[in-house]
Amino acid sequence: MTKGEICYIIIMYNYVRAGIRSALVSAYNKLCSARKGETMVNFLIGLAKKTVEVKALYSSTKDFCRGYLIENAIPDISVTVTPPDIAYERRRSAEERALEGLSPHEFPAEYLETLALYRKIAEALVPHGIILFHGSSLSVDGKGLIFTAKSGTGKSTHTRIWRRVYGERVKMINDDKPLLGITDEGVTVYGTPWCGKHALGENTSAPLHAVSVIERSFENRISPLGKTEALLHLLSQTYRPRDGALVKTTLSLLDKLLSRVKVYRLGVNMEDEAAIVAYRGMLEEGR
Repeated sequence: MTKGEICYIIIMYNYVRAGIRSALVSAYNKLCSARKGETMVNFLIGLAKKTVEVKALYSSTKDFCRGYLIENAIPDISVTVTPPDIAYERRRSAEERALEGLSPHEFPAEYLETLALYRKIAEALVPHGIILFHGSSLSVDGKGLIFTAKSGTGKSTHTRIWRRVYGERVKMINDDKPLLGITDEGVTVYGTPWCGKHALGENTSAPLHAVSVIERSFENRISPLGKTEALLHLLSQTYRPRDGALVKTTLSLLDKLLSRVKVYRLGVNMEDEAAIVAYRGMLEEGR
């Protein structure tokens, strides 16, 4: 190798190293600016009849919530997403993937902020009698239904069958994370921006009539669950706050829900009959 070639390699190496250093400095400066609040994005959203003031780090978060944006309202709650919140979501994601035997994935900070936001909102809404639930929710003829189960069981597939069988009578409320407003008068299911990978949902609501815990089955069947078993299933699919007092309130709200809404075990296959069996059990026999 000639001296000229060696000099060229050294020069290129220094350019690359300078570029990496510049990128790191730029990222650090952005992080510091965010911590100082210099780039915060403030907006209001309406969720479950509550006004939420959001202070976010990225403008993409406002766009993510665009179907729920409101103006000129007094907030009921206020949440702020910070860089440590995003770092927490990154750690949590890595831990969850490790438990599933998956390698770490570098999710964009903008995406992680949407996770941090729903977590903060979920915590803040509990004192208002509102919980975040994991399930696919729809309304049929104005009555709200929720289908819940562990991820991958087929909730979204089952609600797709409902749309195919019952057509325009069915309206999707939220395919992943609806809110449940629980009062002495009853339970209402509300849409949220967090509507799953298929982005199925609307800014709408319906009185909650019944919940079904889905499991795969060769034969379609439905049966009511006892209160204790129903509570265990619902608790496993409800956002559980980190604060002990809020956990206690969440349990109290679930107990109130169970006194007003019937819960079923629903065994389904992927045939149209699955929706028909569920409809009869949840809406006709349950009247």
